[in-house]
Amino acid sequence: MSFRDGRSHSDLFVPDGESLDVAMARTTDLAIVAHQDDLELLALAPIAACLADPHRWFTGVTCSDGSGSARTGDYADWTDEQMIAERCREQREAATIGSYSAALQLGFASASLRGDGHSTLVDQLTEILDATRPVNVYTHNLADKHDTHLAVVAATVRAVRALDPPDRPWRLVGIEGWRGLDWLTDNEKVLLDVSGDQDLAARLVGVFASQLAGGKRYDLAEEGRRRANATLFDPRSVDAAEQVTFAMDLTPLIHNSEIDPVVFVTAAIDRFRAQVVDGLAPYFP
Repeated sequence: MSFRDGRSHSDLFVPDGESLDVAMARTTDLAIVAHQDDLELLALAPIAACLADPHRWFTGVTCSDGSGSARTGDYADWTDEQMIAERCREQREAATIGSYSAALQLGFASASLRGDGHSTLVDQLTEILDATRPVNVYTHNLADKHDTHLAVVAATVRAVRALDPPDRPWRLVGIEGWRGLDWLTDNEKVLLDVSGDQDLAARLVGVFASQLAGGKRYDLAEEGRRRANATLFDPRSVDAAEQVTFAMDLTPLIHNSEIDPVVFVTAAIDRFRAQVVDGLAPYFP
């Protein structure tokens, strides 16, 4: 199935009215995430970078349909269909604010992403990657604790590996989400500086009222995490940035298809463990 054919809840949107072919071809930075608002919460750095550089274009892919969103307050009695439509509308509004090249909402049910729809997702992401040929790809990280996030990063890795090596992106990074990446050893952290982008962040995330009104202030939580990352990164120097998002460099996985992703991430965990042991060793010989 082509992603252009779509599912019943899919939506392909180009904010500036160009054709989808043009929007795909001009893409330099591609983010592939599970849910509407994951783009704006996790991929703020590439969104801001592309806005500031006329030679870069950001395209965002959201994989789930939003039907599983929590509902309280004004949304408490909404049906799944109403919530799907609202989440789609909100994502379009964010794409317009961020001047995305395109926003591709694939419309899978979350359970399908984790089950019988996973191989279809891989096929659709492979087609999107082939059509965009981005330089940079952003997705969830391999140590995330949200199972739908893990399904999406797994599909992303598999989709990139389905391309011929010369057609693969230059860089793949997994951004912190439902688990921070402070535990990564410092030399392994990818630092995405979003200092000065607070107003943009507020405008982008602010359109997702269906989420913020549901008792989850993701906007405040993510800003707090970014500020903490910047200040607590180095205990022996003044802050080099005001806000920083941490990411995991997954690039080795796309340049060497023989690397097992599970071994890759558990090796990073082992290096963290060794660092902790080494730090305590002088005091507990």
